[in-house]
Amino acid sequence: MFSKSLKALSLGLALVSSAVAAQAEPVKIGSKNFTEQFIVAEIYAKALEDAGIEVERRLNLGATQIAHTALTSGEIDLYPEYTGTALAAVVKGELTSDADQIYNTVKDFYEKNLQLTLLKPTAINNGYAIVMLPDRAAEFKVKTLSDVGPVSNQITFGAEGTFAERKDGLPGLKDVYGIQFKEFVQFAKLGIRYSALTSKQIDMTFGFSTDWQIDDQKLTVLPDDKNLFPPYYLVPVVRQDALKANPKIAEVLDKIAPLLTNEKMRAMNAAVERDREEPADVAEKFLEENKI
Repeated sequence: MFSKSLKALSLGLALVSSAVAAQAEPVKIGSKNFTEQFIVAEIYAKALEDAGIEVERRLNLGATQIAHTALTSGEIDLYPEYTGTALAAVVKGELTSDADQIYNTVKDFYEKNLQLTLLKPTAINNGYAIVMLPDRAAEFKVKTLSDVGPVSNQITFGAEGTFAERKDGLPGLKDVYGIQFKEFVQFAKLGIRYSALTSKQIDMTFGFSTDWQIDDQKLTVLPDDKNLFPPYYLVPVVRQDALKANPKIAEVLDKIAPLLTNEKMRAMNAAVERDREEPADVAEKFLEENKI
């Protein structure tokens, strides 16, 4: 009897010890390989640390598939993702302009198939913006994406590699607008596209709605008049086991979500890329200004 009680006590202590150890594991935060991701990941990391949660940073992992694989393999516990990107690159779902439908489709797929969950989306909708220098747009007489199709065989387009394969990238531009570019120039890093555009190495590229360069360089944005591009709301994607071990993650990041807007994100991106501030410092300033 005593032996059985001792075994039960030992087992109970082991389970408690295991649970405490699981909760004590640092939350591993990742990011993709561009400025906005660095800043938002730092905001998440610092907010969680301020809430008493130990954090390990694993930033600058790479493009979508690399960051996503790191998440599903357990190398990281969470990273900021875009709903439209998740739909196109992971779920392989049908594109739509319905933001709620995209969020729910991705959330359901991730929870059922990948043991991941989406927290509350931020107010950042970082959708695509196809841009040109004003003089080039005037030269080709294009004002919308529908205007590009007939002259696309004269236009050189530059982008990072995954744009060539995504449903909302080159294949979508061809299917919806009949656009087939004279040449596609593939960039290793996202940041190259604006310098290539302004130096006229390319005629056209894509930007994002939170890119500070669009206003700073007075670029022409060609409206997506046939609604090819889906909404791209920024949202934390978290491993379910990490969230179970530390439910406070959701409480902290959900509080931040409505405070992250396109306007604030453009300013933060400019602070890092134009003004040479550190992402960690910009993130700290954001948390202080928003009293988080």
